[in-house]
Amino acid sequence: MESVERNGALWRAAAELNVTRSAVSHQLRLLESDLGFKILERNGNRTEITPRARAYAEDVRRALSMIASSTARVAQHGLTGRLTVSAPPGFASAWLCLHIGDFLAENPEVVLNVISTHNLADTNNPEVDIFITFGQEPRAHLLIEPLMSVEFTPLCSPAYLSQFKSFNDLGILKAATLLHMNDFTDWENWMQLSGLPPENAHRGICYSDMNIVHTAVLSGQGIAIGDTVLWREELREGRLMRPFAPSLHADTGYFLCTPEENLENQIVVEFSNWLKRRLELSRFRRKRNA
Repeated sequence: MESVERNGALWRAAAELNVTRSAVSHQLRLLESDLGFKILERNGNRTEITPRARAYAEDVRRALSMIASSTARVAQHGLTGRLTVSAPPGFASAWLCLHIGDFLAENPEVVLNVISTHNLADTNNPEVDIFITFGQEPRAHLLIEPLMSVEFTPLCSPAYLSQFKSFNDLGILKAATLLHMNDFTDWENWMQLSGLPPENAHRGICYSDMNIVHTAVLSGQGIAIGDTVLWREELREGRLMRPFAPSLHADTGYFLCTPEENLENQIVVEFSNWLKRRLELSRFRRKRNA
């Protein structure tokens, strides 16, 4: 049943378990008899798992995770297994992929899987062991810990800045190419914060991924609302500049979100501890070099 709930279809569960669909159906009927409630129900042409069975499957998944973590604790040869981490595309490309090799060096038998989603606060993927999010959406059975606060502010390359004689004048933004991720929201909010009409943000180029925005900014194609934490190295090296002071999202940042069933999973625990240590080291080096 846990496989059916996680995969969302009988045939997918059958393929995962390497058995026939009829064998899965037969086992589910036996389980329904033992549990005393229906597991599947028809919805038009589709067969769906019932809400009560879905809740039961989540309990089973937590129990299986606890068994797996107990096995890991008693293993004699270090951590082994697979870890799936979800992180926003910007965090994954600008920070995580540059440092995660250190975690593998300490735990060479762990197989890592890093995925990204455009919903930066999403924590609902049951395939993910631990989530790094921008912002948070509190939900049951989830431990949420703050990782770092950030500022979002207009950033551009020195080459792009040199096209304007007095770029510190906010009015110059009327002639600048504004770069956006997905929609105009960040620029609208920044315009409003700076006393400018939000509709001034309704132009420029919209990209679907922050990595593309990052590349466009570095190549001098325009000015974007960027993350001063993840783009810190470019700012420190002078490849990017911050022409204006106001910033967005000062009251939020990045969070580490761990499903309750994984709190005793030793691989998750080790990754969480490593991530916090590595970020603290980065903060210490930043203060020392300030």
